[in-house]
Amino acid sequence: MNNSLLCKSVTKSYFNGKHETKVLNGLELSVQGGELLAIVGSSGCGKSTFLHIAGVLDTPTSGEVIINGVDVHGLSDNERAKFRNKHIGFIYQFHHLMMEFSAVENVAMPLLIRGDSPKSALANAENMLEKVGLSHRLKHLPSELSGGERQRVAIARALVTKPSIVLADEPTGNLDFDTAEQIYQLLRELNQTEKTSFVIVTHDLVLAKKMDRQLKLDHGQLKAMV
Repeated sequence: MNNSLLCKSVTKSYFNGKHETKVLNGLELSVQGGELLAIVGSSGCGKSTFLHIAGVLDTPTSGEVIINGVDVHGLSDNERAKFRNKHIGFIYQFHHLMMEFSAVENVAMPLLIRGDSPKSALANAENMLEKVGLSHRLKHLPSELSGGERQRVAIARALVTKPSIVLADEPTGNLDFDTAEQIYQLLRELNQTEKTSFVIVTHDLVLAKKMDRQLKLDHGQLKAMV
């Protein structure tokens, strides 16, 4: 099975004058196609920095990030934006839906951005919302949806472009236990039906242990959890 994400000796440093703060320190990672991976770590350990680099939203100080065989940080800004839209989906702890647009319009947005026709984009968005169990909420605004429903819309939006990998930042962190369990079951189901890789960054050890594999981000490196 092919790697959907490969990180080779990735470092990330921030500088304040001559003072260097190294957040990632030779990080290595290989995510197989269709894998469900959890990454855990304490606050401030660099999880968000890792997600931004893996999601082609930021560049490493050194090292390589290879997605579907492409060294993404060797691309131009415009090429990176197009690559991100096509190959990577994002799910956040806070759903980041556009409140003035309906559920189906929110899900269609990535397709419209890449140039799909409105008719095609809305049809694909409706299909994805049906897969996450929200076919009865297509026209509802986010303010008319529950927290769990909003997160389902966000998941549908992440998957509508058929990315090879989805990066999720605390996807159940804002939800009660029962709703979080429903979201986990949904992620597992979509992982199996869509063959999409998921990298889930979480503080939730219960959620992490349900994944295929668990890693801990510690001192800027990823290590197997004991």
